Amino acid sequence: MNEKPLPDIAAMLGQFISGVPQALQPRFLALLERAAAERYEGWAKELPEHAPGLLACRGREIEIAETAERIFPLDADARAKLDAPLASAREAYLAVLAELSLRDQLRVQSNGERAGGGAWGAFAGAVSDARARADLERSAVLEEANAAHLDSVVARLSA
Repeated sequence: MNEKPLPDIAAMLGQFISGVPQALQPRFLALLERAAAERYEGWAKELPEHAPGLLACRGREIEIAETAERIFPLDADARAKLDAPLASAREAYLAVLAELSLRDQLRVQSNGERAGGGAWGAFAGAVSDARARADLERSAVLEEANAAHLDSVVARLSA
């Protein structure tokens, strides 16, 4: 079966991330993880037969965000610098999803999860603290787990 080409969500969101000061990028990505958690909750309502797995993905997104929040503290001034690019990124992401079938939304999210895993892996390589590095590496693994779950849901929706 030929798959419809999907928008490159990683590249699209990467433009927003690269526009944020480098020191704030992990926290910006954490905010995007929280937005993804909200989206998983919506998908769980739309696909009740897949809700347990989608809600587990939601939980992993929250864990990833909490990990980044713990490792990369953020004061109120720095947080305020993320508001505008976050709103723009969320708006762009939701606009992309609105044009897609539910199945393709999940495919796009799976690709985004894999890109997120790569980003957390890169952040892990840049920290000197061993525990922080291990926690960020775990975040990369959690992203891959979400991608794999989404792939399995997509396969079941295709059957």
